[in-house]
Amino acid sequence: MPVQLNHTIVHARDKQATARHFVDVLGLDEPKPFGPFLVLELSNGVSLDVLDDSEPVPQHYAFLVTEPEFDEIFGRIQERELRYWADPFHRRRGEINHNDGGRGVYWEDPNGHSLEIITRPYGSGG
Repeated sequence: MPVQLNHTIVHARDKQATARHFVDVLGLDEPKPFGPFLVLELSNGVSLDVLDDSEPVPQHYAFLVTEPEFDEIFGRIQERELRYWADPFHRRRGEINHNDGGRGVYWEDPNGHSLEIITRPYGSGG
């Protein structure tokens, strides 16, 4: 069997608030409790397992979405007046990128994790 990512742990100062951010902005289903985690299922079978942690270290999470999903998610980012950037170094504030002929944008969750949505995988051309 080829190797597949099954889940990753998202460390959060407040797992409820962090899970709510993912649900509200990305449009995910409500989280399911599992032990100390709140589990958010993604459409490709991978889950984000949100765990309380008093000092989370910011990580990066990128999500491949369709063009219509990008419009929906980006609309929610703008509605919530979240700061966003076109680049991972947060130098191009208020912009989106068009890498590989698609669209991409970065923003932060309540823990400082860098979240990204893209419509084309990097290196796919375009």
